[in-house]
Amino acid sequence: EALPNRLVQALYALPQVKEVNNLYGPTEDTTYSTHARVERGAKTEPRIGRPLEGTQAYVLDAKGQPVPVGVPGELYLGGEGLARGYLGQPGLTAERFIPDGFSEEAGARLYRTGDKVRWGRDGTLEYLGRMDFQVKVRGFRIELGEVEAALGAQPSIRDVVVVVREDAPGDKRLVAYVVAQAGQTVDATSLRSALKGRLPEYMVPSAFVTLEALPLNANGKVDRKALPKPEVGVERTHVYVAPRTQTEQVLASLWEAVLGVKQVGAQDSFFELGGHSLLATQAVSRIRTAFNVELSLRALFEAPTVAELALKVDSARSAGLALVAPRLEALPRTGREPLSFAQQRLWLLDQLQPGGASYNLPMAVRLTGTVGVEALHRTFNELMRRHESLRTTFQVHDGQPFQVVAPAQEVAWSLMALDGVPESQRETELRSRVSAEALRPFDLSQGPLFRVTLVRLSATEHVLVLVMHHIVSDGWSMDVLVREVGALYGAYAAGRVSPLPELAVQYADYAAWQRGWLKDEVLEAQLSWWREQLEGAPHALELPTDRPRPAVQRFHGASASLLLPRQLNETLKTLAREEGATSFMVLLAAWQVLLARYSGQDDISVGTPIAGRNRTELEGLIGFFVNTLVVRTKLEEGASFRQVLRQVKETTLGAYAHQEVPFEKLVEQLKPERDLSRTPLFQVMFTMQTVSAHKAEVRPSEGLTLRSLGTEGATAKFDLTLGMAETEQGLAASLEYNTDLYDAETAQRLLGHLSVLMEGIAKDADAGVWELPLLGTDERQQVLKHFAGAVAPEREGMETVHGLFAAQAEKTPSAVAVVHEGAQLSYAQVEARANQLARHLRTLGVGEESRVGVCVERTEAMVVALLGVLK
Repeated sequence: EALPNRLVQALYALPQVKEVNNLYGPTEDTTYSTHARVERGAKTEPRIGRPLEGTQAYVLDAKGQPVPVGVPGELYLGGEGLARGYLGQPGLTAERFIPDGFSEEAGARLYRTGDKVRWGRDGTLEYLGRMDFQVKVRGFRIELGEVEAALGAQPSIRDVVVVVREDAPGDKRLVAYVVAQAGQTVDATSLRSALKGRLPEYMVPSAFVTLEALPLNANGKVDRKALPKPEVGVERTHVYVAPRTQTEQVLASLWEAVLGVKQVGAQDSFFELGGHSLLATQAVSRIRTAFNVELSLRALFEAPTVAELALKVDSARSAGLALVAPRLEALPRTGREPLSFAQQRLWLLDQLQPGGASYNLPMAVRLTGTVGVEALHRTFNELMRRHESLRTTFQVHDGQPFQVVAPAQEVAWSLMALDGVPESQRETELRSRVSAEALRPFDLSQGPLFRVTLVRLSATEHVLVLVMHHIVSDGWSMDVLVREVGALYGAYAAGRVSPLPELAVQYADYAAWQRGWLKDEVLEAQLSWWREQLEGAPHALELPTDRPRPAVQRFHGASASLLLPRQLNETLKTLAREEGATSFMVLLAAWQVLLARYSGQDDISVGTPIAGRNRTELEGLIGFFVNTLVVRTKLEEGASFRQVLRQVKETTLGAYAHQEVPFEKLVEQLKPERDLSRTPLFQVMFTMQTVSAHKAEVRPSEGLTLRSLGTEGATAKFDLTLGMAETEQGLAASLEYNTDLYDAETAQRLLGHLSVLMEGIAKDADAGVWELPLLGTDERQQVLKHFAGAVAPEREGMETVHGLFAAQAEKTPSAVAVVHEGAQLSYAQVEARANQLARHLRTLGVGEESRVGVCVERTEAMVVALLGVLK
């Protein structure tokens, strides 16, 4: 059994206890295998430490390959304490005791422990639970030990075990069995509330059963089969209140059918009665049919009781907008323009988490030379006039959002002077100010959603800070903006008028066109391809993290970068040409292979953006056109990288052909399992770009140069986003990561593994994707030798085993050492000869009480058999 930290600290509370050590070891490795000293006052669960001397520990993936530091795998043990196998069970022995592929010793074996662990950066093993205790519920992979640890941390709980039950066919759910501390009572509502602050919704048990004690089997371990079935409705924590209105009565009846309970009251909570996200989807569907209203799934999460939800149902009377299918042309403004599908999603996200900066698009440009401040100010005012999106705010009427385009509006313009700051501190202060400006949130209802700050560093050095909200802009728009700023400023500084032609259509026209066209048969034709493509895809990509995932996704982020050699890029481009693919497809395939190796999953979905401007009228607009495609790849057993690349190519081309479906509409139609801790359909993104116009130097007028200044992002929209860019120096890789989940060192190490993987692909694209290298020479040596204990640091410099035996033999006349020079003997052969010699010694009168010990050490030239015969 795993050693819980609460027991450790209880031991330290005893005056006679000076030190607590965690000793781990299965019976098959004879006593103990690893060891860790647990610190007094520790807050985290104890690790199982490092291998003991004479023991080797390896962390391997499902294909028997060593995994990187921080990546979970199964623990394999080897060394001097390993048992021979299971008596009279050759099949089980062969399954669990396998050949040791990392040892040079003939006949060496490893024991598969079935325990899930991972290496820490310090070379200690973290125990994560049993491989067979990892379960899937409604498509989510759940580590029961993680749920048990969160419950065990609650002060009212003494013992806990969490299991998956399927008391009704097809309805799997998590059930927690808890034993209260002496003098304490267990309140299910309080426990559920506490867990929701630490775990995603899908990991919170749907039922809590309080027991006097957990049932144990003959070995003293929890007998999971003896845990009782939860009683229906046992968690109602208040007096039953009958439904009072007709709406409440209908809702209660619907819940009784969906949840399979006999009686539902007005104050009963859907989730406390055993509901989960999948059942919630069924409930919302039945509400739609019964009341003819469109209620979001989130409404049920926000109003989980019958009485609360009835109020929402009664107020939801709108049947939706009836839209006409127009051509893409300029339309008169009504004052309430529809949102595009993409805008609607960002608006909803802003409603869920108002005041955030996750969707700010910052850009900083260094201006070297003489700056005409008035001409620059006039330039941005003209941009505001030309592009309605920059004058747009978002309002609500009858629960529906709409766009409002202001007829005229000046840019939000501010000046900041840093020329008075000492030169040695100026750059540091500048970056601090730029970062603060990038993170200052927008109010979508007030606007403006575009602001400009001009920072003066000296008479000939300025920095222009531009920040837009993503709901009115995208990456392509940034290029449009830089191009137009250059043209307008050059004209105004020289006293000329604007050289830019008027725009034929605006973003609001596009939004109305999209709403009018993408529906009915057109939408269905596109959606049918996506349904087939994504049917059965995993709900989540279970990558290892440094910390537990927050119950609600936050968007704290940072980035790491790595420059890959130019020659590597050229080799990968050659591979792309061979397969009729693009560099994008090769790099995306490599990224998905790495994600598969990290997660252990063979079905990987990754998001990738597409410009969404497939009509010429849209090319010169500033607005939010970018769409997101989901590229799903299945990595079959034995597949080569070349085969995976061909699959990625076909999938990507199919996605391009069906790119008209907005990602938001795809989510709405597919209805993936709701999880506030993750983005739907995918959690990892891939982007690729060449050096764009706004990153190059621009000279809008004589004596003035504009050059992009990097801004440090502090947000992350996804768990991970890998951005690749082809530069003259090589492939520039940038990894944006969620800092709630990952440390900077982990992100940098992942980029290193990507580099090793791509070098392996460049060397042999026909190699199997599960056999391609991930670990560099140093890290492989680290996990297979130093961490694993094959060359334990404390043994270095000591005498060899046979040397120590020889020294002992000089002191013990009855000891015998036999050396087989140059022989290549297996352990069994040496053991047989040793036993033969022992019998011979006994016939010579050594005695029946003699004990024979056998140790074998193989070197390059010999096998040494050491026999100690002691009377």
